[in-house]
Amino acid sequence: MSNLAQHTISKSYYGLGTNIVLTAFGSAEQRDLDDAYALIAHYEDILTVNRDHSELMAVNQAAGQHPVQVSHASYHLAKKAIAISLEDNGFDALIGPLVKLWHIGFDDAHVPSEAEIQERLKLIDPHDVELNDHDMTIFLKKPGMEIDLGAIAKGYIADRIRDLWRSRDLRAGIIDLGGNILMHGTAPKHQDGLWRIGVQDPSAKRGQSILVAALPECSAVTSGIYERHLEENGQDYHHIIDPATGHPRKTALAGVTVFSGQSITGEIETGRLFFAGQPLPNWINDHPDVMGAVFVDQARHVQVVGLKPDQVRIIDHSYDVQFIND
Repeated sequence: MSNLAQHTISKSYYGLGTNIVLTAFGSAEQRDLDDAYALIAHYEDILTVNRDHSELMAVNQAAGQHPVQVSHASYHLAKKAIAISLEDNGFDALIGPLVKLWHIGFDDAHVPSEAEIQERLKLIDPHDVELNDHDMTIFLKKPGMEIDLGAIAKGYIADRIRDLWRSRDLRAGIIDLGGNILMHGTAPKHQDGLWRIGVQDPSAKRGQSILVAALPECSAVTSGIYERHLEENGQDYHHIIDPATGHPRKTALAGVTVFSGQSITGEIETGRLFFAGQPLPNWINDHPDVMGAVFVDQARHVQVVGLKPDQVRIIDHSYDVQFIND
């Protein structure tokens, strides 16, 4: 174990609707964790749509009425989200009205009527968003529209925390935003400097892995159907809504994990791969910021893309693991 690993500080917080754990090694001080959390709180204040007041809530409340000027961070993150939404790969930053209609994971979750779903589908077209680069304004053209950046905000925030720690020359740390983990620097507890990152077993309790990947500094982001559910009339519904149908996405997948340099890349690509339902041709070559992905299906089959067998240690041999050359 290196000297860097001998001094470790870690602290838990609550934010972004989840438990947050920040860990730093070496010369880090308590303020480095607290300042990182203050950064999280700042971005949550302006980006949340789960409170009455925020920059994005002001945009939503003005839907169908007038544009709203927002900060640089909110505008450029929204612009990126709309651009991705227009690619029509499953991600839709306007999905909020449908998510709230189903509300899976909350006490009032229910299966809505098809008429209700069709009405909400009219409100989730990214073409109905007007962005003004000069004034940094966002205008949702139809009343009832909502923009929600929750699907990529954690990744954006994790990247900003790493920027903060790099500016202070913190050599290594772990940013765990609940389902979104970013490994900063060189792993201090391993002589090869690589981090050990587990891929969750969807059928087991949290922290139980199917496999562990050994990788340099990277982010690991997972999209899966196994954490939030609604059971009604003998049917099971997961929380990932398909913007094409208004219903939970039909898939054989249990989850997909993406390893990438930037955490926001992982957020985007897990969504793309989840909706694809399978590895995509030339995906690694087309996305230079990604290192690999792990697909886990509901029949206990695993496909590992972009990683070599010597980078992966299988933990649960009851899964059928296949390595795929991209």
